[in-house]
Amino acid sequence: MAATRLYLDWNATAPLHPAAREAMLRAMDIQGNPNSVHGEGRVARAAVEAARRQVASLTGAEPAHVIFTSGATEAANMVLTPEFRMGRTPLVVSHLYISAIEHPAVREGGRFVRDNVSEIPVRPDGTVDLAVLEAMLAAHDKASGLPMVAIMLANNETGIVQPVGEAAKLVQAAGGLFVVDAVQAAGRVPLDINAIGADFLIVSSHKIGGPKGAGALVSRGEVLMPKPLIHGGGQEKGHRSGTENALAIIGFGAAAEAAAVDFDVRNAAIASLRDRLEAGMELAAPDVIVHGKDGLRVPNTSFFTLPGLKSETGQIAFDLEGVAISAGSACSSGKVGESHVLAAMGCDPKLGALRISLGSTTTEADIDRAIAAFARIAGRRKLAGAAA
Repeated sequence: MAATRLYLDWNATAPLHPAAREAMLRAMDIQGNPNSVHGEGRVARAAVEAARRQVASLTGAEPAHVIFTSGATEAANMVLTPEFRMGRTPLVVSHLYISAIEHPAVREGGRFVRDNVSEIPVRPDGTVDLAVLEAMLAAHDKASGLPMVAIMLANNETGIVQPVGEAAKLVQAAGGLFVVDAVQAAGRVPLDINAIGADFLIVSSHKIGGPKGAGALVSRGEVLMPKPLIHGGGQEKGHRSGTENALAIIGFGAAAEAAAVDFDVRNAAIASLRDRLEAGMELAAPDVIVHGKDGLRVPNTSFFTLPGLKSETGQIAFDLEGVAISAGSACSSGKVGESHVLAAMGCDPKLGALRISLGSTTTEADIDRAIAAFARIAGRRKLAGAAA
């Protein structure tokens, strides 16, 4: 294994941003519980509320509409529920429609029973099929309750950006609720809950350089809210009980603020590095397949198949080269399996695929090293094939 490691798995988790680290170190001296009324508690509360403003700014929302959670998975389980309230009036959501490429946290359907969850197919280009969604909503039984639609803004494997603005219009016309998983989009594409037209956004701290263990459910308003997932002392305005993880929340807020700094310049530079990577891979192995290359993607993600190389074999080979990459989503306890995203796009999932995801500290030298590792791995594949 190489002595110096190269980390190219930012979609799984981003390294802790220096601003988040510094904010958390300062926060370690805050003694109070954010829910205590004494001076120490008020200091802690002020720090949490400052972080709430920072996350709200990242998502184009009002601070009062940010609910802190333990992460995106909790936020998804909180909002994907049949039970809502509009003010004091209970609302029933009778069916959940999710795209076929959603993260497992959404694919599991939250608090909906499986019979009340339907998948929206995607087109071969990896984008959700809006015509099918429109037909599904037209056929929805309105007498049974409202429809809910959940579509991610950017896919965690391919990086393909979904037409959520167009989907929002269809959902609004059907009188439904629209949930957008913005975990992989935050900090990489402009993010504004009002411009998107979503009722709820899901964001995660550790995907943008904050600490693990913090996330948020962001709403467009505060009248429409899901039934709480966690009951207890009524923290987060009664939406999520339990003492807030102030340390992680403060780091989350600092990372959210840092994500807006030099946004366009940073992402343009990262996109250039990704293009350099893909050009180098294609030169080394002309048969490499880069999924979603011709569509709109987040700037940092390359999801590719090298024919004849299994996902788990490729991931181990890169690891032995000292390069940390992924075989897709790092969300299943380290398991490497067939990609449901590739299957939904009409590709043979048995082909396998690998994901390289870049970040703000990735350099041209890093990319050249990754290309060299790729070339060696591709070469060994050819030798193995010749030997066989």
